[in-house]
Amino acid sequence: MTASPHSVRPAPQSVMWERRELDTILRVYGHFVGRGEWKDYAIDGLKDQAVFSIFRRHSEMPMYAVIKTPAEAQRQGAYKVVGMDGQILKRGHDLAQVLRVFDKKRFHVVD
Repeated sequence: MTASPHSVRPAPQSVMWERRELDTILRVYGHFVGRGEWKDYAIDGLKDQAVFSIFRRHSEMPMYAVIKTPAEAQRQGAYKVVGMDGQILKRGHDLAQVLRVFDKKRFHVVD
């Protein structure tokens, strides 16, 4: 028995970043690239989440991952920043607020 074209289910769509979200992430990313701290990134759209991975060098494991999980939006917030050890550094409903975890790393007091 052959399947009719009408019985074929479409492939599930992956979760991806929207343009405004990427703009927000790339603003922070660009700052650290300018300081020479970050060198590369990767964007992945998975079935249940979108991931923006940040690398010190392209051949390493990511230092950080900014993750969007829409299924968690009502509970803990759709956005989180995860460190290289898997620890959740910050999570919330507002991407800009979540990315403020990098503010501590962004500014240094100079004597």
